[in-house]
Amino acid sequence: MPIKIKTQPDLSVSLAGIRLKNPVLTASGTFGYGEEFKDVVDLNRLGGVIVKGVSLKAIKGNPPPRIWETPAGMLNAIGLENPGVDVFLSDKLPYLRRFDTAVLVNIFGYSLEDYVAVAERLEGVPGIAGLEVNISCPNVKAGGIVFGTNVKASFSLLSALRKATKLPLFAKLSPNVTDITEFARAAEDAGCDGLSLINTLLGMAIDVRCRKPRLANCTGGLSGPAIRPVAVRMVWQAARAVSIPIIGMGGILTAEDALEFILAGATAVAVGTANFVNPHATEDVAEGISAFLAEEHIGSVRELIGQARIP
Repeated sequence: MPIKIKTQPDLSVSLAGIRLKNPVLTASGTFGYGEEFKDVVDLNRLGGVIVKGVSLKAIKGNPPPRIWETPAGMLNAIGLENPGVDVFLSDKLPYLRRFDTAVLVNIFGYSLEDYVAVAERLEGVPGIAGLEVNISCPNVKAGGIVFGTNVKASFSLLSALRKATKLPLFAKLSPNVTDITEFARAAEDAGCDGLSLINTLLGMAIDVRCRKPRLANCTGGLSGPAIRPVAVRMVWQAARAVSIPIIGMGGILTAEDALEFILAGATAVAVGTANFVNPHATEDVAEGISAFLAEEHIGSVRELIGQARIP
């Protein structure tokens, strides 16, 4: 009697033309530039790596304390510390080129011109699959208005970037807005190839005995499991509003968490704060998705994208 060989579920997805071996990426700012996890994570087992934010010039970031643990999450006000785009290209990217894993570079700036200059420096560089644009920065040339909370500013910035690069562009949207669909549509209209959402929620913690904020910056970005329901809801809303693919993120700890985002309409997911709790979280999530598909007799993860049974 012939032995039946079970085939492994197909975890591959196409993200705006970027082929990922599985839908699990690392969220920017939580995984460094990849090399920091070299002793605990095999990058070849991941779908992609979204590196820590890169700016035109080096930034020292905010003074400490910069992180505070909260119930089911954490607040951070790192201040986008990074060595600048030139050092990233010379010292960080060569390591990532060793792996058969897509690399997306998170970029940011404090003026439209800064963003464009970073994108132009990355254009045509081997080993870069796409750009994730952090639009949650204040535009210093427009009175400090945050790009990501003003639809016109978001559209202008992303349109300029579209003209500056041929690389796939993913707008990382801020949840600190009234209607996420307005910003999703603006990004699509500006020529973005995909969306990343959500970024952190603005939060604050106070030491009641010292009567001072826990963070030197007073406020910070809230991430972790506490924000997952908000993130899933926003991914679901955005997926119904646009036709471009979405990278869902916000509080993913397990494969089941990731599958919520996929069912809501995300093509891929990014694991962030979980990396601080469990350095193997990305690999665990990818393995868990495969196991779920096998248990449910589903041949491909693509069959689940946007398939939540919503009345």
